Amino acid sequence: MNKKKYLIGIDIGTQGTKAALFSLEMEMLYTAFEKSNLISPEAGTIWQEADDIYMSCVRTIKDLLEQSSIDPEDIGAIGIDGQMAGIMGIDSEGEASTYYDSWLDMRSGKYLDALRMAGNDKIVATSGGQICCNHSSKIIWWKNEHPDIYEKTAKFVLPHAYVVGKMTGTKAGRAYCDYTCLHFNNFSDNKNKGWSKEILDACGIDEDKMPRVVSPFEIIGKTTKAFAEISGLVEGIPVTAGAGDTSASTFGSGMFEEELVQDIAGTASVMSCVVDDYVPDIEYKTLLLMRSPVDGLWLPLAYINGGGLCIRWFRDNFSGNPPATYEELNKEAKEVVAGSEGVIFCPHFSGRVLPTDDTLKGGFLNLDFKHTRGHLYRSIMEGIAYEYQYYLSIIRKSYPKCDFNDMIVIGGGANSKTFNQIKADVLGVKVETFECGDTALIGSAVIAAVGAGIFTDYKEPIQKAMKKKAEFSPNKKLAEKYEEMGEKYRQMLSSTSKFYKNIK
Repeated sequence: MNKKKYLIGIDIGTQGTKAALFSLEMEMLYTAFEKSNLISPEAGTIWQEADDIYMSCVRTIKDLLEQSSIDPEDIGAIGIDGQMAGIMGIDSEGEASTYYDSWLDMRSGKYLDALRMAGNDKIVATSGGQICCNHSSKIIWWKNEHPDIYEKTAKFVLPHAYVVGKMTGTKAGRAYCDYTCLHFNNFSDNKNKGWSKEILDACGIDEDKMPRVVSPFEIIGKTTKAFAEISGLVEGIPVTAGAGDTSASTFGSGMFEEELVQDIAGTASVMSCVVDDYVPDIEYKTLLLMRSPVDGLWLPLAYINGGGLCIRWFRDNFSGNPPATYEELNKEAKEVVAGSEGVIFCPHFSGRVLPTDDTLKGGFLNLDFKHTRGHLYRSIMEGIAYEYQYYLSIIRKSYPKCDFNDMIVIGGGANSKTFNQIKADVLGVKVETFECGDTALIGSAVIAAVGAGIFTDYKEPIQKAMKKKAEFSPNKKLAEKYEEMGEKYRQMLSSTSKFYKNIK
């Protein structure tokens, strides 16, 4: 009989690292958070120091132990998820050879053509991803811009894999990429859980710099004595490979049923759904085929690179000093009629990720003297929903036999009733929210427990943790209005894209 009492889940997010201590009944007992140190010396350049990320995990674990005063011997397993579309390098000893090249960093855009020349449709079909500023273009960037660092790098890994390696003393020979992140690497053979030598060779990248591909449930190792000493834990706690943060979030929210749709309303605005068929989006070049931690399930998705950041940007910079609360802004937006009296917002401050258009920028269009702060704030939420409207249309075209009429919303944006209702109205779907929004932490903790043999099943513990909070039904009277505004939004993207291309 298992005598362990607790689990630890860690989510390495863009804005910060959050850790949680769970009971085996999946009750979240304590949480700890540390804000990320995002380094951005100029527009389009964003990175994090690798050891800032690692030490944030150390410190949040210590915080959990100090809050709870539990015996570290009672911790059964640790699971970690992390940002998915950025990449970093490690040397042969498992130490960082590069900083973490953030998914928000656009410098590698100059090498997207090199990938396209290697075979655009071939890459989409093989990796299930789209050609954008993800792992592959970043690796090419490192090779061309910093060849000395590229040579020193033994493997390219994701942040959670780096941290797990440091916790367990794992060197480059055992470095890994869990299979939920393969769609963000254009060098991957996603369906077969491996790497495409053909595409790697076409791009001049050494195959031996790619890590092994593993299940999120694999136990990578156990906490070392050195890690135990700095974190307050004990030696010998199993640590799983873990998953990408988006995949962990979907898993932790109970996305096991086919045809469910999910909105992860965080720093990025991510829409995904659940299917059991691998259908690469070659035609529209919009959807990424992310693997669920549950082998055999696929989570087609698309996202806005910083949708949630747009909301925070507006509040922090244009709502007064001190800034207005989100509750105040939501109340003002709720009083504005659907469509924001013609104001259209473009949320692509760093370019559009899917389909890729790195020339686009953010902005408000069609402003008039009658428009207020409430109009602008509502138009931001509607702009994100119009982008989702396009994503959902591609999902339905790709899987025509499926109904996608129910959407789960998680993340910080799920707290806004106004935003949830806008999404329901624009998309014409039922929207549900839950009491616990930290579904990545839930997912990572359950992955750890299953991997360590503490849980034999993942469904029941996740269902225990997820309690329904609210439901929003679409207002059918607004369907025609929002379809019209969505079309205007798409026309705006096309027109402004041409403008930005001409002024570059």
